[in-house]
Amino acid sequence: MARARSKGRTKVSGKLRLLWLLIGPGVLVFLGENDAPSMLSYSADGARFGVGFFIPFVVLTFVMGFVVQEMTVRLGAVTHRGHAELIFDRFGRFWGFFAMGDLILGNFLTLVTEFIGVRAGLGFFGIRPMVAVGSALLIVLAAITTGRYWTWERITLGLAIFNGLFIPAALLAHPAWPQVGHALLAWTPLPTGNRYEILLLVLATIGATVTPWMLFFQQSAVVDKGMQPRDVAAGRLDTILGALLAAVFAIATILATVPLFHHGIDASRFQAAEFAQALEPWIGHAGAALFALGIFEAGIVAAIAIATSSAYAFGEVFHTGHSLNRPLREAWSFYIVLISSAGVAAALVLIPGAPLEFIVLTVNVIAVLAMPPALVFLLLLVNDREVMGEHVNGLWANAAGMVVTVLLIVAGLGFGLATVFPQLLGG
Repeated sequence: MARARSKGRTKVSGKLRLLWLLIGPGVLVFLGENDAPSMLSYSADGARFGVGFFIPFVVLTFVMGFVVQEMTVRLGAVTHRGHAELIFDRFGRFWGFFAMGDLILGNFLTLVTEFIGVRAGLGFFGIRPMVAVGSALLIVLAAITTGRYWTWERITLGLAIFNGLFIPAALLAHPAWPQVGHALLAWTPLPTGNRYEILLLVLATIGATVTPWMLFFQQSAVVDKGMQPRDVAAGRLDTILGALLAAVFAIATILATVPLFHHGIDASRFQAAEFAQALEPWIGHAGAALFALGIFEAGIVAAIAIATSSAYAFGEVFHTGHSLNRPLREAWSFYIVLISSAGVAAALVLIPGAPLEFIVLTVNVIAVLAMPPALVFLLLLVNDREVMGEHVNGLWANAAGMVVTVLLIVAGLGFGLATVFPQLLGG
């Protein structure tokens, strides 16, 4: 009997060890997407509308995110090829270069916002922009030049867990938990006010969770990690864990900024440090400092993941070395794209008079508008039996993927129509 118990414990511990080894891409992709502009979007939701519609809406967006990212796990584990490479091979050079170019441009704009978040977050502590941005760039460079995917992943995961700093900040805001529970269980209608502004926040909240770089990053990371078809179930758990953690941290960010709503403080033009400064009278200096550090962490982790995503796509399309397991001399073009995209974005943030606020406000919306074409490619690939074999999408996976795609198309069209014909929304 003792031997049987010992064997059972060994089997369980073996499964836990395997899960520990395989966890990484899913957690990283979601905590990486809890980046500086995303946390800024959640902060705006809480500060301007309090507890209500946006809390269950955030949960819905992470469910949408899981639906999408689970497909990338299967694609990477089954094909052992990155997303950009598959698009290039299955749909031709034009669409391969289009997907890569669209991704790298969107990633670059997002990278700029990450360094804006770094600058603003450390600005709360009086650290000069040059020192803040320079230090962040050094951390990014240190993480990506380890020469091993495993080391890079563990370093980045260690940094990513500090996204949880928003939880104590939220607790210091003393949220009304019955109200939070009611918001989650009984979905309240959209808040009243300027309909165009509300639509923009809805789109930014979607763009804070579901973006093109996530598809490219997780699939390439699954390949670089060496996952096999037998690892798909563990990869799915990794992705669920990432979505769950990110959703909790996102809701915590909303709750941390609700005091601004209750006290009627106009946060319409707040950036990261300004949110922290405005929150200080209500959650104390410690809470405000945690909030600012959370924004700094969000920018660092996202900068690492997004720059890596661009480098993966470039290497896949041009068929050059594109692995964090390869040294610089063997994959120099991969590392040049990675380092230069982060370096140029960091430098742009330091240019006096650069339109930083405009970039922050538009980057998540651009992500929503760019997502439907990326999802069409994804759905076509996971339904291609020649590519996926027995791991093709089933009925429910296709239904969920199509619902997400339609929702994003409707959201994008709604934003476009509201921009061209603002009278439709009374804006």
